[in-house]
Amino acid sequence: MITKPKATKFRIRRSDATEAPTRGAATSNVQPLRQTDALFDDQDDGFGDTVFPTAAKAGTAATGEVTSPRELTTEKEIEDIRREGLTGRQLRTARRVAQRNGIDATSDFEAVLLLRRKGIDPFQRANMLELVVADSGDHLPARADGSRLPQTARPGATPAKAMPSLETISEEQRLRDIQRIQTDLARRRRRRSILLAARLAFFIGLPTLLAGYYYYRIATPFYAAKAAFVINKANGGGGGASPLASFFSGTSFASSQDSINAQDYLMSRSAFDKLDRDHGFRKLLSGPNVDPLQRIEPNASNDAAYRVYQRDVKVGYDPNEGVVRLEVSTPDPQKSVEFAKALISYAQAQVDGMTKTMRDDQMKGAQQSYDDAEAKLQEANKRVLELQQKFNVMSGDAEASMIASRITALNTQLDQDQLNLMQMEAQPNPSEGRIAPLKQRIADTERQVSLLRARLTKNDGSGESLAMIQGQLAEAKANVQTRQMMLTQALQALESARVTANEQTRYFSVGVQPVAPDEPSYPRAFEDTVVAFLIFCGLYLMLSMTASILREQVSA
Repeated sequence: MITKPKATKFRIRRSDATEAPTRGAATSNVQPLRQTDALFDDQDDGFGDTVFPTAAKAGTAATGEVTSPRELTTEKEIEDIRREGLTGRQLRTARRVAQRNGIDATSDFEAVLLLRRKGIDPFQRANMLELVVADSGDHLPARADGSRLPQTARPGATPAKAMPSLETISEEQRLRDIQRIQTDLARRRRRRSILLAARLAFFIGLPTLLAGYYYYRIATPFYAAKAAFVINKANGGGGGASPLASFFSGTSFASSQDSINAQDYLMSRSAFDKLDRDHGFRKLLSGPNVDPLQRIEPNASNDAAYRVYQRDVKVGYDPNEGVVRLEVSTPDPQKSVEFAKALISYAQAQVDGMTKTMRDDQMKGAQQSYDDAEAKLQEANKRVLELQQKFNVMSGDAEASMIASRITALNTQLDQDQLNLMQMEAQPNPSEGRIAPLKQRIADTERQVSLLRARLTKNDGSGESLAMIQGQLAEAKANVQTRQMMLTQALQALESARVTANEQTRYFSVGVQPVAPDEPSYPRAFEDTVVAFLIFCGLYLMLSMTASILREQVSA
């Protein structure tokens, strides 16, 4: 521990540029400064070996006497600051902060001491940022006498300002400062709370109040008529049904496509136009008893009226149960029921039309095939009849059998005559009168057999041969049999198509009939007001966050 001297003390300022000895240093009992007590340490602070022109010259010294315990305390505190190992940059920063706060110090360590006594941390980031100026040059602030800091005050020089008081802040003063800071903070918080409440009241409370007033006082009550219907598929027992179709038969998946089509149709422009044309939807919603926000203007376009139709008519499909639910809301409960029944009839007609088209398409091809087979069978039968009339032959087989039997009979007679002729010629004295007629009969019989054979196989000039007639008749009859078989198959296909078409038939069943309500269903004042409040809260939160982010980006 170093004991402070009680006698005369010399302050020596060392410099690398000059090594001038201090007056009276040889005869004084004051120890020379240690390496760690130098104004600047070995750590580089960015200035290097630069010597400021206004700094005190090397070798200059100031003499003084310790005349009071306060100065001893000051010196001890300065010595403690020296032991902290502050860099040259930190010391110069402290001198600048002291100059900015109007504190005149004879050294950098004294500037740190005086700033700390005033409750200012010279190394705080906020205080260091305040030293940054707009000027790009590295100029130091000028004093009143024209000099610039940092510098060491010359001994005997008159400072521009009086030395600040070294008195410490009392407890009372500290408490008063703390109370003043707390009061200022409370005032700021109160002001911010009032501004926040005003913003919330303007952006959330007032719109919510207006929405509630509209729902409770201005909005026209609407009466909702509800209905539900299903579209069932006929259970077909035909063997042509696939296992997958049999698995889904009887469930909501079997008719889901028809239900979805019915839902889309009820929400389409065609259904709206038909309802407006038949029951006057636009006229009802254009009356003076409807509030302006829900009313259809008399000169409104079809698109505007259709948007109101989409708002007041709700159609939903439940895929789990296969039920289509319909809800129609109008200012008149009886009109709600009327509109709901009309829409149900439109949907039923639409489903019937779709199934009819499907049945017609399935039956059309089968019916055409049957009609074509029947017409061709008639042509084949007509061809057979024409051949029979042309050749005067009912049946080629019967005609051939008859000719063959005649040929057989003639051949038998011919053989008998030839035997008789041979017997007559074998007698010793044959009679020419009996032989000549027998020979003539044998010749006529052979000629007749030749004619009959020629009639069977070739044309003898008198007409078609029996073989050709038989071939044409056989071909015509075979064509008749083929057409008969094709007609039978077409008839079977037609019956199968009819059965399949019957299996695809849809049945439109209304499960819940629309009933006129006695209390309005819309608007739901409390629920709609709460929803409006939540919407305004979300909008305010989104806008406030956006503004905060933009403010932060701009300030950065």
